[in-house]
Amino acid sequence: MLTRRVSVALLLVLVVAGCAAPQQADASGSSRGVTEPPSPGVTESAPSSPGSAPLPSSPSSPDVIDLPVPSAKPGPGATQTISGTVTAGVEPNCRLLTSGGSSYLLLFKDSASRSAAAIGKTVTLVGRSDPSLMTTCMQGVPFVVTSVSGG
Repeated sequence: MLTRRVSVALLLVLVVAGCAAPQQADASGSSRGVTEPPSPGVTESAPSSPGSAPLPSSPSSPDVIDLPVPSAKPGPGATQTISGTVTAGVEPNCRLLTSGGSSYLLLFKDSASRSAAAIGKTVTLVGRSDPSLMTTCMQGVPFVVTSVSGG
């Protein structure tokens, strides 16, 4: 019984000692335990604000990250023309159309347009995408249809 208590106490002391080790942030911003003193003649300056790091001085720096270039797709609200076959969504009364690698959730302003874009028909739609709209369909980018042709 005494051995168990001593073991638990020793374990707690080690855990607390491990948590109390001084921390130092490396260049990536993650912290690590200090294992060696800084080299003589090297001075460290504190950043001007928490979490800030000096910016690379040239674009050829190894820290530069190439970001993807945005596609040339029209932004929300821009009139678009899309074509494809209308399919049923997984939720009731949801209709989808895939065009140019994107899936659109079709939203109709009137029942005539909805009837013209029946499930299984190949159609050309004019309208605008509006990703800010919330729907219960949970599929595709919301596309507000203004006109339907084909079918």
